[in-house]
Amino acid sequence: MTKHLRLLLMLFTVLVVGLDKSALAQKPDPGQKPEDHVKTNSKMAFHGGPVMAGALDIYLIWYGCWDDNCGLAGNTTIQTILRDFTSSIGGSPYLQINRTYPNVNGQIPTGAAFYAGEVVDRYSRGPELSASDIQGIVADKIVSNALPQDPVGIYVVLASADVSSNATGFCIPSANPHHGLTQALGVATKYAFVGNPMRCPSVAAPQFIENGNQLPTPNGSLAADAMASTLANLLNRIVTNPSGGAWFDRYGLENAVKCDGQFGETYLTVTGARANIKLGYRDFLIQENWVNDRKGRCAMNLF
Repeated sequence: MTKHLRLLLMLFTVLVVGLDKSALAQKPDPGQKPEDHVKTNSKMAFHGGPVMAGALDIYLIWYGCWDDNCGLAGNTTIQTILRDFTSSIGGSPYLQINRTYPNVNGQIPTGAAFYAGEVVDRYSRGPELSASDIQGIVADKIVSNALPQDPVGIYVVLASADVSSNATGFCIPSANPHHGLTQALGVATKYAFVGNPMRCPSVAAPQFIENGNQLPTPNGSLAADAMASTLANLLNRIVTNPSGGAWFDRYGLENAVKCDGQFGETYLTVTGARANIKLGYRDFLIQENWVNDRKGRCAMNLF
């Protein structure tokens, strides 16, 4: 072997090893959509970040048009259904699944959650929202005292159907609902975005669409019933991974992401719709969550 050939082989080996180390160093994106080759039954792992131990408060920010003159964009019926959902989910066996996700000190989410208030925002950031727009909407409401600054609060921006958010993946099949942190009065604040599925029913509400036709929904509102499931997804993920460094599996999948599109055992409501949980006096069809025990599974409760 010539001297030049040996030198070329050495350089090639260094290059391959360097690329391999670089690939290993890349951190997975928590909350990413499962792909075909990803094993969603992989174990959850704790990465040391904060968890929302204890109870939490939920604040609703109705963004866009939400009165009864808005046509298909939004209406007060949707608001009532989602307000009932938010008021009833706390303490449910479903939300107590998150008790299986302790923080670094062994403290756990209790499953307690409270509807803490709401406000309307009529297009302060326009009809197309980026992540920074959503962050700004939340921060503005706190800075202006429209909503309180709450260290255990989750601020949920719910959009009417004439509002889009391509930048955060809304209506894009490969994307999950968006959540994150924003700064309000110098304090990190947890937020979530729930788009209106009337904008893209087959993508944002596939559980209620079959062969292009809409199926009955538990509360007679495709928008509200699908948004309830999206909100459940986001609450689970925020509680167990609020800043992106707590609980997710080897592929970067957060708990609710591992159960995307799974609803478990269902029953028929009087309207002929499928449902899998009763909260208060309403039935809902919401996606399962990942139980973080030795078996590891998607379920609607711990048992």
